[in-house]
Amino acid sequence: MSPPNIRVFEDPRELARAAARMFAEEAARSIREKGRFAVALAGGSTPKALYELLAVEYRDTLDWSKVHAFFGDERCVPPDHEDSNYRMAREALLSRVPVGSVHRMRGELAPPEAAALYEEELTSFFGGPPGLDLVLLGIGEDGHTASLFPRTPALGAHDRWAVENPVEKLGTTRLTLTVPAINAARATIFLVSGESKAKALKEILEGNADPREYPAKLIRPSGTLAWVIEREAASLLCSST
Repeated sequence: MSPPNIRVFEDPRELARAAARMFAEEAARSIREKGRFAVALAGGSTPKALYELLAVEYRDTLDWSKVHAFFGDERCVPPDHEDSNYRMAREALLSRVPVGSVHRMRGELAPPEAAALYEEELTSFFGGPPGLDLVLLGIGEDGHTASLFPRTPALGAHDRWAVENPVEKLGTTRLTLTVPAINAARATIFLVSGESKAKALKEILEGNADPREYPAKLIRPSGTLAWVIEREAASLLCSST
């Protein structure tokens, strides 16, 4: 694994602009070298700003027909539900650019069925184990990423690509890519903003806690890893400038 690239920006808008440039660069490289770009999208407000920017400023500069959108995680809700990551990504980006294909997690199905179907979709698309070109991630105040929450069963999934993950503290089950699926990506970008994330971010990047308590620490991709961080979220980092 390459050492992480940590970049700090003054505000969420600057963060979104930097992330959009990085997204476009990864897309152009993958399309040039492989003829397609497979990206796992994230949910949340920070990625939403990125998607809206891509839909406007990069609509005519990327070959969207060669972009294939996957998802890092999903809530167990229908695709038109207000909590659906797919719905957010569709409204902010996917309905506004001519993407080649969209592969959503079917949150309206029973979680084990939805996870098994997503694994099948991944292996069918990639012709074997998934090899995403880019995975976009965030972190929660508890150190989770995607829907890999502290001390949940999905953290122990070593021979699966997508699983259903019961999250007891939320009283729900989520669908998520596994650690091996994420770590196989060519590039991974964490997008982090907000002062509420500062404590978890410091532990993830500089602390010694058990990774099962801060699952984002388990993301050690074979490809490149970048942290794109807003100033308030980086406020506790020793490396923050």
